[in-house]
Amino acid sequence: MKRRRFLEMLGTAGLCLATPAAATSAGMGDVRPSPGAKGVLFDAVRCIGCRKCEAACNTVNELPAPKKPFDDLTVLETGRRTDAATYTVVNRYLPAEGAAPVYRKIQCNHCLEPACASACFVKALVKTPEGPVTYRADLCVGCRYCMVACSFNIPAYEYHSALTPRVMKCTMCAPRLAKGQLPGCVEACPKGALTFGRRTELLAQARERIKGSPGLYLDHVYGEREMGGTSWLTIAGVPFSQLGMREDLGTASAPELTAGALAGVPVVVGLWPVLLTGIYAISKRKEKQAEAEKRAAVAAAIAKASAEAEAKLSSELTKAEVANKRLIEIEVKKALESAGQDSAREES
Repeated sequence: MKRRRFLEMLGTAGLCLATPAAATSAGMGDVRPSPGAKGVLFDAVRCIGCRKCEAACNTVNELPAPKKPFDDLTVLETGRRTDAATYTVVNRYLPAEGAAPVYRKIQCNHCLEPACASACFVKALVKTPEGPVTYRADLCVGCRYCMVACSFNIPAYEYHSALTPRVMKCTMCAPRLAKGQLPGCVEACPKGALTFGRRTELLAQARERIKGSPGLYLDHVYGEREMGGTSWLTIAGVPFSQLGMREDLGTASAPELTAGALAGVPVVVGLWPVLLTGIYAISKRKEKQAEAEKRAAVAAAIAKASAEAEAKLSSELTKAEVANKRLIEIEVKKALESAGQDSAREES
């Protein structure tokens, strides 16, 4: 790559960086929940912590069997979170000393404007108009931005899978919904703690329960406005913080909060290969120059050595020739001297 071409590519990327970007992500697009969007209402007052929802979720999603069976309630003694093999868990909480325990089901909340989809620049996570936030493993690049972005700490990564790791989370049983079936957890709940339906109708139902039993429920539907609203709604008889739920999220959606940072993500993704390509080209060019300089230095050294060797050889030959001439002269002189002595003896 020529330097001029590299600078042209950087200039193009710079123009992209200067261009205003939409606040929503590739995963969000213009999708907003339709009036008929579905959701689930969880009633913590009715939940008994039986874990039947966990068992149903495991079955319908064909997830690995847990280390302890679902009828073993000792797992409730410690707090748990969802992971790559568990889309939902039920935790037990003790609001106050001597008070009866309360339970909460934890899974993806299917935000109306999800942070995970907002952070996903390849559309692997998408909020559907029907309500669920779905995932496509074939598009996922494994960046795990969704895990960092989620305020509810839900998406989990298959770290044990070296070749084809996926981001795993509840999909609200979207394949079952497409067939007109209920989510597995809702269908299995024996106490009516889970109710599936249109989100608008679930909100109305939640308010009716709160209004009908003011001493039993707090006057708040969690998920109605938190983080811009969620498709999974919760009502309870104790403060939500006592159920391990965040009450500091505010009502602004994730794209509103992260628009500035996320607007640069596609640019960075596009610019990074250009930078790497340019760096690689410059590096290769330097390597070629270094190799050429090395070859020139070797050739010069060989030429110098050859010249010095030739000069030395010529000098040695000259010295040898002079030495030979001197030897010859000495031998001739000796021969002449010997011949003169022989002649003198003959005359005498």
